[in-house]
Amino acid sequence: MITHKLKLAPEPFNAITSGNKTIESRLYDDKRQKIQIGDQIVFTNRDNPSQTATVKVVGLLRYATLHDLFSHNDPRKFGGESIEWLENQMNGFYPLDEQLQNGVIGIEFVLI
Repeated sequence: MITHKLKLAPEPFNAITSGNKTIESRLYDDKRQKIQIGDQIVFTNRDNPSQTATVKVVGLLRYATLHDLFSHNDPRKFGGESIEWLENQMNGFYPLDEQLQNGVIGIEFVLI
């Protein structure tokens, strides 16, 4: 088991700590390709680094684009209201050309 570290903005961080968000979406780049089921992730609140949440990875959902990932899973698991809302939030971080080049991953987790 490996422990990974990821930073989050306050809103998604709070959605994880409240139990409303159980899947983190990221570009499937070299860093995320190292994440395996059973690993732990320590999420850190980007605006308040003393706040952390540790989770255990229970699923890895690979897709070509964020649209595909969000369309095939319940948007509420990502802490979102709708597929469109999630895409508007995430496309600013990961442009479509990067998504198509690397793919995306939904990291499903439980708080520990």
